[in-house]
Amino acid sequence: MTDEIPVDRYPTANGMPVLGLGTWQNTDPEQCAESVQTALEVGYRHVDTAQAYDNEEAVGDGLAAADVDREDVFLATKVWNSNLASDDVLETARASLDRLGVDYVDLLYVHWPAGPYDAEETLPAFEQLYDEGLIERVGVSNFTPDLLEEAVDVCDVPIFANQVELHPLHPQEELREACERHDVEVVAYSPLARGEVFDVPEIQEIAAKHDASEAQVSLAWLREKGITAIPKATSQAHVEDNWRSLDLELDDEDVEMIDAIDRTDRQVDPDFGPWNR
Repeated sequence: MTDEIPVDRYPTANGMPVLGLGTWQNTDPEQCAESVQTALEVGYRHVDTAQAYDNEEAVGDGLAAADVDREDVFLATKVWNSNLASDDVLETARASLDRLGVDYVDLLYVHWPAGPYDAEETLPAFEQLYDEGLIERVGVSNFTPDLLEEAVDVCDVPIFANQVELHPLHPQEELREACERHDVEVVAYSPLARGEVFDVPEIQEIAAKHDASEAQVSLAWLREKGITAIPKATSQAHVEDNWRSLDLELDDEDVEMIDAIDRTDRQVDPDFGPWNR
């Protein structure tokens, strides 16, 4: 595989490894299980899935096949929009654990503040799962600053993270500031802008300067900002390329160049996104 990266070069944010494996759209069961196993054996210790990805069982198979203890892996999944009524949260979260083949997950997210989501009904169900030891942390995903503030106020268990689309072409500065105010970690999905970062001249220039890939540059920039990234990768080559981003140290000039990219390109924009209301 790759050269082992020392523990101090694989930083964590409040116990969450800052580079994880995303599994969105990785729906081929064998490929998904293999990519999870590969990532864990390369060195990753953070795997992210969701009920809606229809691959929790395959993620669990990859976790079981890897020569890594379950306790050493930060495992996250998400409750889908249609399951956010209180009883449905409890029932489907337990079903997710069964599919994953685990006794608990490290982080359970509200996937979107949509459908039957209501903070005062949905979040107490997450609290119950926490109290029962089935989840170790409560998270939200795709929450705007106002919705995040409401969740923090309503939930008796601290909101640990807000998972959102975030990358050099959609830096989400206002949302990051809101998360910082509430001591909420930021997790970036689609951190490579679904491949758009590969064609950005500034990122290409920095990649050439460091003899790195554009993916590594984007992931290193996120790490410099204190943001956890969960890039999707299926092939061993991409799993390993993303992993090597932990060895890339951007200088101040690099960071400033990326910060100055004047684009706001949201790649994931469903009608039910809260910013569309």
